[in-house]
Amino acid sequence: MGTNRFCEELTALLPRLRRFARGLTHDAADADDLCQQTIERALKARQQWQEGTRLDAWVYRIMRNQWIDEVRARTRRSQTFVHEDEGMNVGTTGDSDAENLVELGNIGRALARLPEEQREAVVLVLVEGFAYKEAAEIIGVPQGTLTSRLGRGREALLRALGEAA
Repeated sequence: MGTNRFCEELTALLPRLRRFARGLTHDAADADDLCQQTIERALKARQQWQEGTRLDAWVYRIMRNQWIDEVRARTRRSQTFVHEDEGMNVGTTGDSDAENLVELGNIGRALARLPEEQREAVVLVLVEGFAYKEAAEIIGVPQGTLTSRLGRGREALLRALGEAA
């Protein structure tokens, strides 16, 4: 694949990458930074990607590893994470959309409360639509482990959303 085509396909992934980054970081600014760092790394490591494999899964793996590195660095610097009450700020404004905004906020807060391993599984499978096998490869765990994390994450989300209703 030529460099131009690689860049075009990478650019086409941006909306999905932003959504995944937001799911990992819980903060718009951190998500934007993570996207930028991920794209930068993907471009630098372009030769490591094997044509014929899924570009999206490869880039998601880069993003996840980048975020893990960032979390470790923040921990070393004793920084704190964004409060989970910030939610995801997704949706449109207007009186007719008020209920949808409240529900999105509830979902965002419930998602933010999940342990990292469950949140990753939920975002990759339920939000991004990856197959279990692909999501397991992105995270680097056996498929059974991903399935277990996803099941626990779903149950926790349903409990949290039931309480919010």
